[in-house]
Amino acid sequence: MSVETNVSGDLGRMLDRARRNTLGDLLARTRDRMPEKFAFVYDGQRLNYAELDDLVNQTARAFLKDGMKKGDMVTVMSRNSLDFVVVNFALARMGAVMIPINYMLSGEDVQYILEHAEVSAFIASEEYASVLDESAGNLDIRQRYLMDTLGTFDGVLAEWVSLSDAREGQASDLVDVATSDDDLAHVLYTSGTESRPKGVMLSHKSLISEYVSCIVDGKMAAEDVLVHALPFYHSAQLHVFLGPSVYVGASGIILGGASPEVILKTIEEEGATQLFAPPTVWIALLRNPDFDKRDLSTLRKCYYGAAIMPREILKELAERLPNAQFWNFYGQTEVAPLATALQPEDQLRKLGSAGVPTLNVQTKIMDDAGNEVQRGEVGEIVHRTPHTMKGYLHDPEKTAEVFKNGWFHSGDLGVMDEEGYVTIIDRKKDMINTGGVNVSSREVEETIYQMDAVSEVAVIGIPDAYWIEAVTAVIVRKDGAELTEKTVIEFCRERLSNFKVPKYVEFSNELPKNPSGKVLKRSLRDQYENPGEV
Repeated sequence: MSVETNVSGDLGRMLDRARRNTLGDLLARTRDRMPEKFAFVYDGQRLNYAELDDLVNQTARAFLKDGMKKGDMVTVMSRNSLDFVVVNFALARMGAVMIPINYMLSGEDVQYILEHAEVSAFIASEEYASVLDESAGNLDIRQRYLMDTLGTFDGVLAEWVSLSDAREGQASDLVDVATSDDDLAHVLYTSGTESRPKGVMLSHKSLISEYVSCIVDGKMAAEDVLVHALPFYHSAQLHVFLGPSVYVGASGIILGGASPEVILKTIEEEGATQLFAPPTVWIALLRNPDFDKRDLSTLRKCYYGAAIMPREILKELAERLPNAQFWNFYGQTEVAPLATALQPEDQLRKLGSAGVPTLNVQTKIMDDAGNEVQRGEVGEIVHRTPHTMKGYLHDPEKTAEVFKNGWFHSGDLGVMDEEGYVTIIDRKKDMINTGGVNVSSREVEETIYQMDAVSEVAVIGIPDAYWIEAVTAVIVRKDGAELTEKTVIEFCRERLSNFKVPKYVEFSNELPKNPSGKVLKRSLRDQYENPGEV
């Protein structure tokens, strides 16, 4: 007997609405469960979940009133703020697509993203509004909203409207635009291994399935009090911690930056129980004189990612934070971004491991032919998961490349041991992870090649206690040419975002190559492990 599963018309729409699970629905459910629960505090303003949801509805109504519609691409450029959280859920609730932009990017990178995504509206804090205006080019920007503002604006900001003014007088009842689970929620741009950023398309379904993995494997709960110190434009803070925390109804303290003094002060004053930071920030916290002056006894759940935590640092953290447990999270933006997790009990037993696949992820290690390799053998890390993106925006060729054989190909090389724990060996395409942000070595190389005195250049990442990997350029000068480290760095600084500029420049008579002429970057990493000492 066949069963009819396709229902159309009014009944189909009613069923779709009853079964829907979007970011907007997520917040509505949390509001219904715990309306009086403390949701967020930012710059002295404290909201419960009912107040947050009201603000989201008022903001969504303001957007709709001004002509924003479902499917519009909307750029958000700001440091962490309460308005960032409100805008995130307001855009989701009325069906627009949020595109958060890294505020450290150069104007050229910003302009590329705006044009590539065909953005139609800007939302920014005052300090970045002019950056968006200057990068708009010929785009038809129909709305411009300012976040975190108190006064009126003139000059270059004349076309901008404050969010507080825009939503004043708007009703706070539920905004319920017809959206579906698989509609786009966010497009996050990642530099990838090519020179230009790629737009990762994440649906509501992708994000919420990833939130479930975060909650289960990160032991997240409504009782948690989080410090949001890392930037919301990045998928780690936005989708591993902010989204899941709202899902379970936890409380969050929003900070504008990752100042060690402010983080430590906030943990003590707010009784924070949870903190995420890359190893560089954990080290900065340990080395700060306030670490031993503040009462950090409430801190129970600590998370790191982007790099392996050094054994000695883990031991020191365990000694100085005896009430805390640690998790290592690994993944990438294309999987929203969590893929594997190393649990607290495995931190020293499996030191250096990225852990095991999380609840909604299936992970394999494959060779170039798409065959699973034996345990202990090196191959490419691949995943199947509902976390996965819908593809790269306007780039079906690269989408097909990373989804070959029905698996998402991470581009990372790794091994899986007999217990199923994954260890990252190397990046397949020479990505450099500096300060938790990916940098394409090719992009930096192409910039340096613009210098007349350069014959050859290879850009690599060198292990660094602060940066995770320091961008390092190894240059072969043209015969008779003069070139200094200072000249190269200044040249790059004029053309690249600051975090892409080399931290070190080394000069060599030749670059090591294999018989086919390919530069052996691993040999360079070994040779220049201690820059300046070669």
